[in-house]
Amino acid sequence: MVNASRAYNLLKEIGFTRLGGSEEELRAANIIIERLKEFGVNARTESFPVNASKVTKASLEVLEPYQKTYECSGYRGCEETPDKGLTLDLTYLESDHEVSLRQAKGKCVIWDSYVGLVGYNVLKKAKAAAYITASGDLLHDRNDLTHPEVRDYLVDGFNAPAVHVRAEDLAEMVSLGASKVRIIVKQERHERFSHNVVATIPGRDNETIVCTAHYDSVEYSTGVYDNGSGAVCLFEIAAHFAKHKPKHTVTLVWCGSEERGLLGSKAYVSQHETELENIKLCVNIDMIGTIMGKCVAVSTAEQSLVDYISYLGKEVGYPVHSSQGVYSSDSTPFADKGIPAVSFARLAGNSYGPIHNRWDTMKLMNEKHLGEDINFVCNFTSHMANAVVIPVPRTMPDNMKKELDHYMGRDQK
Repeated sequence: MVNASRAYNLLKEIGFTRLGGSEEELRAANIIIERLKEFGVNARTESFPVNASKVTKASLEVLEPYQKTYECSGYRGCEETPDKGLTLDLTYLESDHEVSLRQAKGKCVIWDSYVGLVGYNVLKKAKAAAYITASGDLLHDRNDLTHPEVRDYLVDGFNAPAVHVRAEDLAEMVSLGASKVRIIVKQERHERFSHNVVATIPGRDNETIVCTAHYDSVEYSTGVYDNGSGAVCLFEIAAHFAKHKPKHTVTLVWCGSEERGLLGSKAYVSQHETELENIKLCVNIDMIGTIMGKCVAVSTAEQSLVDYISYLGKEVGYPVHSSQGVYSSDSTPFADKGIPAVSFARLAGNSYGPIHNRWDTMKLMNEKHLGEDINFVCNFTSHMANAVVIPVPRTMPDNMKKELDHYMGRDQK
């Protein structure tokens, strides 16, 4: 059904760093568009604005009980400091325990994990005056110093100056009892554009299956596993339906800037709001084709879809673990609009599938597994797109609504 060799070669072709909103992301979009033309599939880019703040100065000095300047990057979009910086007491905010929170008020805090929604809310609750985070881990000799950003949706009544260091430096600061620091963050704020790539293969009616995969990566990473693999799967689905016209319309969306907070899929549902009623299912692919890994399908939908995928896997001999839940990828903005959604992945774990770093390379990938994964997703999508009646109820069960509320942070306001 699919051409694994073609997909594998395309994966190598787009295997370069593709930051959301960058020229490299647009370069990858144009490669996808050109390859689609080979099958007579016309695609277009749809742009949407993204924050492109540029940090012009970032520094971190420990003043007490020892003196040392650490290399750091500043958070794009964070609050700036005065030109001469902020001098603050420093504390390690271990968790959201009330003792830790009370000790952190008005101080610069060390936060040792990713500042997503949970971390943001802890920092906000602690009334931190500034914060420091880290890249990498203590097990690698080489850790890249990344350049994080404060995502726009997190700035809800709280923002603070923030810098980012290497994990070994953060651990040293805690080990040596650093208690007072001076930080400086200055930046220029402007806007750039990221792009979704959209192709539509018309069916005999307006009922639509939307297939999504993000094609951007993080810095330092070629992003072939996360998520060039999903992007080439989408390409093979397009090639299949170009030859075998579906009963129902199939729209394919290569989403930009997923790594910056699902921005591409959020932009798509916003820009196409009048069309959402016709979308009966979202099929998302995010991280497949590794040498090692467990095949999963996570459905934000009625239990019947979970069972359908499980039965299909057994019928065709594909060992997919099908479950109900919210998968943190481009399927979620569709599900949040009440559209049943499923995300397919081959989860390899850090030992065989490291992501968001320079170790996400073709070394992780396997052409045979990539072909098997694409073939199953394409098979499933074909079943849906050619069904007399699309068998997935166009409803969202209460337990999934509750989980979506938690993922989106609506229950944490």
